Parts: sequence; structure tokens; C-alpha cells
Amino acid sequence: MEKKEKTCSFCGAKGSEVNYIVQGITGLICGDCIETVYDMYKEDYIGKQKKLPDDVTLMKPKEMKKFLDQYVIGQDDAKKVLSVAVYNHYKRLKHNKKEVIDDVEIEKSNIVLVGETGTGKTLLAKTIARMLHVPFTIADATTLTQAGYVGEDVEGILARLYQAADYNKEKAEMGIVFIDEIDKITRKSDNPSITRDVSGEGVQQALLKLLEGAVINVPPEGGRKHPHQKFIEIDTKNILFVCGGAFDGLDKVIARRLNTRAIGYKSADKSKMGKVNFLQYVIPQDIKTYGLIPEIVGRLPVLSYLDPLEKDALRRILTEPKNAIIKQYEKLFSIDEIDIEFKDEVLDLIVEKAIDYKVGARGLRSICEAIMTDAMFEMEADENNKLVISLEYAKKKLKNKDYLKVA
Repeated sequence: MEKKEKTCSFCGAKGSEVNYIVQGITGLICGDCIETVYDMYKEDYIGKQKKLPDDVTLMKPKEMKKFLDQYVIGQDDAKKVLSVAVYNHYKRLKHNKKEVIDDVEIEKSNIVLVGETGTGKTLLAKTIARMLHVPFTIADATTLTQAGYVGEDVEGILARLYQAADYNKEKAEMGIVFIDEIDKITRKSDNPSITRDVSGEGVQQALLKLLEGAVINVPPEGGRKHPHQKFIEIDTKNILFVCGGAFDGLDKVIARRLNTRAIGYKSADKSKMGKVNFLQYVIPQDIKTYGLIPEIVGRLPVLSYLDPLEKDALRRILTEPKNAIIKQYEKLFSIDEIDIEFKDEVLDLIVEKAIDYKVGARGLRSICEAIMTDAMFEMEADENNKLVISLEYAKKKLKNKDYLKVA
């Protein structure tokens, strides 16, 4: 019986007409078809560098800062550094050519923001992402552990970014990830220990490849990784990582370093410095001393600080930004056709209390809620549909809260 000649399932070429034919489970493919498919793959995926989608708006750094000014009060230094870093990162993607010009490859610059709680670290990252229309996610470093331990794997960060990009892999690979509370994964001790630091140094080591740029196997629905699970491969080379942390006690580290630079018998006169924000002198060495491993410090080359919020800044935060707290209350009451007015003395009282509690801008909301809860419950206004919040009314409402007593 004559043996039937093998035929390519794609182009129909016979085995005698081509160099070779590869047999699969349900079909055959010839060498010519393999070369054609490889050329298509090389053109579409290997040779073509990632570029920003058309709907991504890329502004100049000065324009970015002006946009940030509409939502974030103060913090000019942090805005400037963030604007330049983000512009350079996305400029590198938008103008990437198929061929590398002069063999110069621009690397990405991940960012670390240092500042007290409530100074606007998360808000800055959120506002930048809103401006660029790129996928954005916030990850909490306190929940992360090494693989195999109770907690969340670092790959879960990329799973959330993938979900934020509506399961579009290419969009996810150009997104922004804000890793909050990065200071909570610092080394617990410089001394070697018989126990593993699975939520501190172990997490830092697991983050290294993500920050630097690598192809990571990510479970699409998040959760733990296991061998029989379906993974998607996400390349983190073009994902911008912004890390933020309060780094409580870092000012003492910086003060000690500045003090050691004194020459002769005179040390740094701290009395002359007054209430200086030592964070403005932060350098990579300081966050390394604080407990971040050298490898991760090297992968976060852009370092900036945020100033503690003073009285004037808190006062402006209440009323000036596009989504200011007072504007939100005005909007809420206007829906019920009530015109609400806050006296200036009330705003000053709110700011004074927020400074007392030392929780930054977040404290403004809790104080406002304490004052406004009854007003929002009763929704009572005068005959002109107007509600005036006076200093006397505000003090009366705050007295009812043990933690907000007013003298």
C-alpha cells in the first residue's frame, strides 16, 4: 500500500516541495510557514518598541506642574521632580523608534517620595495618572510577604494594574504603580537573625526585578501563585514605579549625618536651624541607613521630599483645589438646593485643630465631618435656602466629640 505524503495544514505544500514538515497533535506545518509566522512575530512584537497610545496626553514638565497645582497645594519641589521624571519616562516611550539611535538606550527612573503622613504623596501620584490617562494602581507594601508565606505576593501588584487596565496587557505595561508605605518593609535589624525577615528585607528582594524591568508571570485574577495556574507575562520595563513613605524617624538619621560634617570643635547649631524640615536634605544614603537594601535604593534613583503642611497650606487646601473639601460640601448641599456658607473663623478653627492632631490634610476631613454630620442629617436651612456655619455652631459640635474638645 502506497504511503500518503505529508501535507502542510496551513499552505497545503507537500513534504517533497519543502525542506521539512513538523507534525503536531492535530496538524502539520512546513518550514516556509514557520519562517513566515516568525517574521510576523518579529515585526509585531520583537522589533516594534512599545509606544504610548494616542489617547495619552504628554505635557511638558512646566505644564504638568501647573496641572498638579490645581489639585495639590504647595510641595513645589516634589512636583518639579515628579513632573520631570514622569515626562522623561513617557517621552522615552512616545518617541521610541524601531532602531536605537546612537546605541543610546534611555532607562526608566523610578521615584521615591519621602514625607510625613497626610502631606500629599498618594494624591500627587493619583493626579499624575489622571492627567496622563494611563492605568494606575495603589499597592500597600504592608501586606506584601515573600512567596510561600501568609500575605500577598509582589506579583499581586501587577495583577491589580492589569485589572485597572481593563485586562489590556499592552496598556498595563505602560501604567503607573504607586507603592505606599514603602518604609514599612525596611530591615528589622542590621544584625543577622536565625529567623527570616519575610515582610521586610524579603519583600525588598522580591521587588527588585519588578522595579528594574523583567518579564513577570502574573496570575490574571490576583491571589496566590501555584504551578497549575494560568499566568500572563507582563514586562515591567516600561512601568513607572512611584514609592512613598512617611519614614518616621528619618529626620533624626539626616540630622546625625549633618552633624558629623562639622569641622573642628563646633557642631551644627540646631538652635539656629529652628523648625527646619530635615527631609529636604535627604540623600539615598539616608534611606539606606533607615533600612532599605542598597539594591532597591539603586533602583529608585529619583528621590524627593514633601514639606510638612503649615497653617497657610492647610487653609488653602480647604478651599482652593478643584476638589477642595469645602467645595465638596457646597456641592453636596446644592444637590438639595441649599446654599451653604462657612465663616472664615470656622475655617481657621478647623486648621488649628488639624495642626494639633499632626495628621496632615487627612485630619481636615475628620474635623469637618464632626462639625457637619448633624447639619447633613437635618438638612435645615432658612427661608432663603441658606445655611451658615458659624464659629459658635462649629465649637458647639466639636465639644460633643471627646477627641475634638475645644477650649
